[in-house]
Amino acid sequence: MITRAFQDGDGAHGAKRRRQIIIAATEAFFANGYGSTTMTSIASKVGGSKTTLWSYFPSKEALFAAVIDDIIETRGEALSVDLPDDEELRPFLARFGAVLMATLLSEPILNLHRLVIGEARRFPHLAELFYERGPRRGKARLADYFARAMHQGRLRQGDPAVAAQQFAALCQAGTYQFAIMNLPIPDREAQVAADIEYAVEAFTRGWALG
Repeated sequence: MITRAFQDGDGAHGAKRRRQIIIAATEAFFANGYGSTTMTSIASKVGGSKTTLWSYFPSKEALFAAVIDDIIETRGEALSVDLPDDEELRPFLARFGAVLMATLLSEPILNLHRLVIGEARRFPHLAELFYERGPRRGKARLADYFARAMHQGRLRQGDPAVAAQQFAALCQAGTYQFAIMNLPIPDREAQVAADIEYAVEAFTRGWALG
């Protein structure tokens, strides 16, 4: 638990305190859920007042958005993977699929997914925050790549957004379904490799030319 107090400030000192708050909030949200976590409890966890906490984050929703951004920034490799037009389709799909699965199966991302799913009925805006900051960005980048591949004659003509959605869904059809429910996954590395292989095969059968 973080116990060092924080105060208002700018520059590196202020950034450090802001980081303390985000870490404390992440722990609290994951342990207790969004609905059961209060700004008062987070302020107490960090060691400062609620007023000081509000000087950094004006609402619990703003703080939760910062938690999402922090996790995606540190674990969202799929949002920054290279998308070169000159790479062969199958090797690219296998490489992207591996990065996507490593991202989705990392413990912080899994915990964030579980939290959002668990709270989505009572707090649907949380799901919107998460989707806009993570999945939507990743699928948009992949759709842009598929649009170029269609223009170059490497993929069948169609809706690139649908193609991106389908490839992501194929990658998540196996191991991820067990992981999100916290079920045991024997030989996880081999299972993920098989998931990606099947996803690439199914996707190219439906979309690839030649």
